[in-house]
Amino acid sequence: MFTTHQHTLLQHANLELMHCTEMAFFQIIHDKQPQSLTLEALVECLTICNALYRGGEPLMSDADYDFVFSAELKKRDPQHPFLLHVEPEPVTNSKTIALPEKMLSTDKAYTHDEIERWVARVEKSALSLNKPLESLQFRVTPKLDGYAAYDDGKKLYTRGDGVKGTDITRAFDRGLLVATQGERGLGAGEVVISKRYFNQHLAADFDNSRNFQASIIKEKSLSPHAEQAIKAGAAVFFPFVLLPDWIGDVKTLLADFDGIIKSIWHQTDYDVDGVVLEVTDTELKQAMGATRHHHRWQIAYKENLATAEVKVLSVTPQTSRTGRITPVAELEPVRLSGALIRRATVHHYKMVKEKGIGIGAVVELSRSGEVIPKIEQVLQPASPQIPENCPSCEGALIWESDFLICTNHVSCPAQIANTMAYFFKTLANNDGFGQATIQKLYDNEVYQIPHVYALTSEDFKRFGFGDKQSENLVNELRRSRIETIEDWRFLAAFGLLRLGLGNCEKLLEQHPLMSLFTLTETDIIAIEGFAEKTAAIIVKELVQITPLFKAIYQLGFALNKTEIITLNPLKATIVTNKQLVFTGKMQQGSRDAMKKQAKALGAKIGNRVTGKTDWLVVGEKVGATKITHAKKHNVRIVTEKEYLELIDC
Repeated sequence: MFTTHQHTLLQHANLELMHCTEMAFFQIIHDKQPQSLTLEALVECLTICNALYRGGEPLMSDADYDFVFSAELKKRDPQHPFLLHVEPEPVTNSKTIALPEKMLSTDKAYTHDEIERWVARVEKSALSLNKPLESLQFRVTPKLDGYAAYDDGKKLYTRGDGVKGTDITRAFDRGLLVATQGERGLGAGEVVISKRYFNQHLAADFDNSRNFQASIIKEKSLSPHAEQAIKAGAAVFFPFVLLPDWIGDVKTLLADFDGIIKSIWHQTDYDVDGVVLEVTDTELKQAMGATRHHHRWQIAYKENLATAEVKVLSVTPQTSRTGRITPVAELEPVRLSGALIRRATVHHYKMVKEKGIGIGAVVELSRSGEVIPKIEQVLQPASPQIPENCPSCEGALIWESDFLICTNHVSCPAQIANTMAYFFKTLANNDGFGQATIQKLYDNEVYQIPHVYALTSEDFKRFGFGDKQSENLVNELRRSRIETIEDWRFLAAFGLLRLGLGNCEKLLEQHPLMSLFTLTETDIIAIEGFAEKTAAIIVKELVQITPLFKAIYQLGFALNKTEIITLNPLKATIVTNKQLVFTGKMQQGSRDAMKKQAKALGAKIGNRVTGKTDWLVVGEKVGATKITHAKKHNVRIVTEKEYLELIDC
């Protein structure tokens, strides 16, 4: 179960378990079986484990987190928003402030093949700039396992969510030094503690260095341990630019990869959980750019693998905010890669049913790297127990594909409470509205977000909150409306299927917020990155949420509008608003490139020919189906050459 300190850290981070009990949660991470978790529960597990890790109370090793749980999410949904945003550093309960520049996470690789694929991507971008791969220099540095921070010379910031962090300049005021006698203002780095010093002076009082590092930057007065570590110069801020490194060409890097990695890994007296590889060419860095989560010109390499056989004690069902019932396997405690594993999430109940994951089953857990566990296989199946009723509302469950679903979306306590908590968490501009607060509101018949915003301090007191807490909650509600947030974040807070942060931003780059509710599937398919199935789901979700969205929107939030990507009017005349479908092998470039160009000229892109299609642009080796449909619907068939002449390219 969570300790008092862990509960405090989660409260500060506005996090609480919504998809499983504490017992089930600990069983899952103990057993390292994320396959047993639903997608929502897996993301919740990652979020909570990340928050506790960054708060100095890790529940699992880095390898388990990276190679088991995070890898499981990447396997199921490579484009999940959790993988595309920066993992936050929830250190204190202080107000957030904008960082001088974004601090992104680092993409990860676990095999030589993944590194080679990354090098291939670097080469592709380099060639577009007429830079041969052989002419480039690569830098390899240790990946410090500390507290990510940014020093602009005046303030020291936590990384926060990559865009906003908290001011922890107090660490320098207390005597914290820059590593290697460096100067202030060197940008991004990490707060770390000497391994030698930790082992000699702190190991008896702290479980791990991560636990101690949190004490260095806490708001309250320092402990004698922290004061002494800073005074001794054992605790430092280490800017990335000062890290020891290897710099060389790609041929040498790939030829002596293992030797270079091993050498760099052990060049510092600080905890390291991998190495970071990056290309040094400034122009190429700018060209490669970044995702919302990481820089494309940089990648981290991690390694490790551990497995264990463990018995399943029980499988606990948990209800997510979408109504999916997530099975959580409670396991016999087993130590794997230094972490005690008690739980693992199973993907869905179809897996429980087909694999025989029940009481007494024996499963193989893996823990690659030093992070979260994963159920690799069921060694001895057992009779599974499939719930017939929702564990939250006792409503009947139905099968929907691989998942058991509670359809009581209107009055299921878990779904309602989890949805409200998700809203405030995603807004990320308020404190205090974690799961405990939301549950208390639900118990007092507050079931909708607009109702929450209508509450007064007297209402909160009547619900059992203290005088000061009630005032703070009202102030936080006001803050959430007057503090500027991005419109795509506001939309994402409603938790609609297929509308995470990334997709919300993509939509709003093409259409204003309030116009989204009149979009058709065709409109959405025309936006790069949206397939037909996703478009259908989004349209349905937007229709269902319209009344609630308008009610909340009218409360008056300070939304920063996404800039609409404008088209070039000089080249938009021939294809503007035309629905185009590209098929066959193109000679002048890839189909994806042609689709992107057509969108920039104002066209709408479809994947199949319908009655709404205007042109079918054909290359070589075209299948008969699209041609037949085009003729059936009187769609104009245009060859690649004719198309390029029409748009004058």
